[in-house]
Amino acid sequence: QVQLVESGGGLVQPGGSLRLSCAASGSIVGDYIMGWYRQAPGKQRESVAQISSKGFINYLDSVKGRFTVSRDDAKRTVALQMNSLNPEDTAVYYCNLHEWSRNNDYWGQGTQVTVSS
Repeated sequence: QVQLVESGGGLVQPGGSLRLSCAASGSIVGDYIMGWYRQAPGKQRESVAQISSKGFINYLDSVKGRFTVSRDDAKRTVALQMNSLNPEDTAVYYCNLHEWSRNNDYWGQGTQVTVSS
């Protein structure tokens, strides 16, 4: 079983920055992709940024140029640097790990990001 623990998040003014971090523990088998999803009230969960072990990255169009995802395989962590935040970024952000060998998805508990003046 894999556990994901997130940190970061909070309240920030429009134009501000936040950094989210996520650490994985437990037994991970084989290759995996890590990333972040978000879910705003009344909306479906959407993928924000994903990064593979080979460094391939995929961003949600609306965050390109503002958000940067990174991972440290030695520490089994993934981070999301969020700049130029706007109210539309307000959501609960979830860390995700997809384990290819067993086709399993693991989720963090979620952290609230609120962008408001």
